[in-house]
Formats: sequence, C-alpha cells, structure tokens
Amino acid sequence: MIISGGVNIYPAEVEDALHRHPKIHDAAVFGVPDEEWGERVHAAVELYPGEALTDDEVRRFCRQHLADYKVPREVSFRESLPRDSAGKLLKRVLREPYWAGRTARV
Repeated sequence: MIISGGVNIYPAEVEDALHRHPKIHDAAVFGVPDEEWGERVHAAVELYPGEALTDDEVRRFCRQHLADYKVPREVSFRESLPRDSAGKLLKRVLREPYWAGRTARV
C-alpha cells in the first residue's frame, strides 16, 4: 500500500488500470519518497515490442480510469520488469533505488 498525504492507494488498482492500455505489456506500481506527501505514486511500465508511449500519455489514460490522487506522478519505462525464478514481480528491486540512504521508509 502507498500512503500519500494520509490517503491509502492500492498499487493493484493502479496496475489494473495500466494493464487496460493496449500498448502496455506489464506494469509495477509502488511508492517513492515525497517530502510533502510522504510517498507519491510511481509506475514502472513495460511496453509491447515496437510500441511507444510518453509519460503524459500514460497519466492521461490513468485519469480516465482512476481518481486523480491515484494517477502516477512519475512513470519510468523499462525493457523488462525484474522477476524471480518463479516469475514473481520483484517490486523491491524497482523501489530500492528511490529509498536508498533514507533512514525512514513510509
């Protein structure tokens, strides 16, 4: 769960919206540090081969399916999302660089 400004945001709900986009193959949503809100929503997105998409297009699409506070404030595009040998998505690998060096993690 992402806690942004005291509001609970469930990554699975945002990921479900992202998976509806015809150019998005896979997505991982997690919280990254935000000085004002505690955390902000970040989406790591893997596109289908040969597809192109901008972060603004992703956010615009999300606004059609989600409340504004659930829309990712940041979008990163990945060739592939990290998975373990069983195929489980490793969000901690994606999230760790954003929280490195911080003593408190929301």
